[in-house]
Amino acid sequence: MVTNAIMEAKTHMKPQGDIGNMQAAAGDLGNGAVHILTIPFPAAGHILPHIDFIHQLLLRGLKVTILVTPKNLHFLNPILSLYSSSNNVETLVLPFPSHPLIPPGVENMVGFPISFGPIFMEAMAELYNPLFQWFQTHPSPPVAIISDMLLSSWVNTLSSNLNIHHLTFMVTNANSTLPLVRKGMKKLSPSMEQFAKNAVVPSLKSWGIIFNTFLELDGDKMEIIKEEFTEHDRLWAIGPLLPIKATNNERGGPSSIPRDEVIAWLDSCNRVNSVVFIGFGSQISLTKLQMEAIASALEESRVRFIWGIKGDSQNMVPLGFEDRLAGKGVVIKGWVPQQAILDHQAVGSYLTHCGWNSALEGLLGGALLLAWPMQVDHFDNTNLLVDELGVAIRACEGLTTVPDPNKLARVLSKSVSADQPERARAMKLRQAALDAIQMHGSSYTALNSLVETLSCIRK
Repeated sequence: MVTNAIMEAKTHMKPQGDIGNMQAAAGDLGNGAVHILTIPFPAAGHILPHIDFIHQLLLRGLKVTILVTPKNLHFLNPILSLYSSSNNVETLVLPFPSHPLIPPGVENMVGFPISFGPIFMEAMAELYNPLFQWFQTHPSPPVAIISDMLLSSWVNTLSSNLNIHHLTFMVTNANSTLPLVRKGMKKLSPSMEQFAKNAVVPSLKSWGIIFNTFLELDGDKMEIIKEEFTEHDRLWAIGPLLPIKATNNERGGPSSIPRDEVIAWLDSCNRVNSVVFIGFGSQISLTKLQMEAIASALEESRVRFIWGIKGDSQNMVPLGFEDRLAGKGVVIKGWVPQQAILDHQAVGSYLTHCGWNSALEGLLGGALLLAWPMQVDHFDNTNLLVDELGVAIRACEGLTTVPDPNKLARVLSKSVSADQPERARAMKLRQAALDAIQMHGSSYTALNSLVETLSCIRK
């Protein structure tokens, strides 16, 4: 049965590679390791997968300096804790550049809408001069820079002037990247045209491009990008990246309910695939009407649920909702231990905005994705997973759309009460993803190839 396969799969997930052996190998390299600078973008959906990527580089023996600003340093706690005895990871902490449209003291996009993305991109570009000076005075500077895709425009120039290589880390997949640069694939809004010009096109002009995806899912789109938009074959699919498991450090931030209590509640549910998880990432704040529609759907469906609520939406939970459904569900305000929830065998479906990080986490966790795309790459991800592959179900669509509570209730109820063809197909895709990150898998091999390429760079 599908449900038995899911339960077995959820309890036998393995990380990318033999961590113990690879860490030992990394330590043996010592000060002879090739030195790389990485620059994440200050948004949770960018910096967290970037840190998971850095973890893979450290496992394979590279020396990495991570550039952050002071109020983003806490995001690094898990990796700094994990490598506390290693000399191969360092931080470069520079002041966050001031910007007239960013409030004083704010250094990341947590709590800000996606429209602030270009503003934070402008602010981060002001790090060019301090970074250039740092390179000039460093006794053993990095031989290459790996930056987030949103920083490629100015990092391309910086690396060129430093006479070193720049590689771009793409937190999106190739499927959603291609329509932004290939004319005629779809009509772009003015804001998306500007985004493509300022971020995506420069990313494809970097010396190397790294995607958090896997060839079995995205290889054909990567091949098109290589043939039509790059002048080289230095493209690597290294995903899906698994989150770092470090003790005593919450991933991203504190939760209103301790992780252990959330897991204990899931343990008490007893039945596999009986819980719906609802979460819309770190950038989405729902409207009052949307909150009321979801609450009404949950009450009508009578499903068990965990509802993660962030941003302004935290104050919009309908009056009396939590009391009426006490015992039936858990409402978590603030940061949510998302991966731990999705990995639990009690969780059967995931109502999600279908951002790429969340889609991958849901897929790996064995949860049936109920897609509610809202902005940017969400729509392309949904088209891929729902229309092309048939591994997810479209539940709603649009940033301001208010779903019909009755229809949503039926979707929620059906997602945890019946074996659906989408779930069976999703489990096959999940297995392909897990195979990709195991030893000799496509992503595992690509990571080794990437590190070998970087290790051949010497100043």
